[in-house]
Amino acid sequence: MAYWLFKSEPSVFSWDKLVEKGEAGEEWDGVRNYQARNNMREMKKGELGFYYHSREGLEIVGIAEVCAEAHPDSTTDDERWECVDIRAVKPFKTAVTMKDVKANPKLSEMVLVNNSRLSVQPVRENEWEEICRMGGVA
Repeated sequence: MAYWLFKSEPSVFSWDKLVEKGEAGEEWDGVRNYQARNNMREMKKGELGFYYHSREGLEIVGIAEVCAEAHPDSTTDDERWECVDIRAVKPFKTAVTMKDVKANPKLSEMVLVNNSRLSVQPVRENEWEEICRMGGVA
């Protein structure tokens, strides 16, 4: 199984808003970066990803699940852009801040540390396990 990280500004679409969407989840639309789009094209239904609050909070707050594989992004007629749908699975007991991630030597190679602007990114299994431990959901 592959693991991922989804970034969103909480003032735009917060973890709480994803939770409110329930089992149906929400389209992860509006992504206009080829690398992030390509990451979504690789995702399989049932794969998990961290939900990261960017700009405000700078912290991983929960785990989301891919509930629909890549499909055309409904926010554009441009066929180059695709997205997945995700739903909330579990909140973290303790949010894991960017500061916490950067301070942990086990996470020094993480994409979040080295390319923090990428809105949809892969997470290695060992990184997944370490962050889940840090967030109290291991």
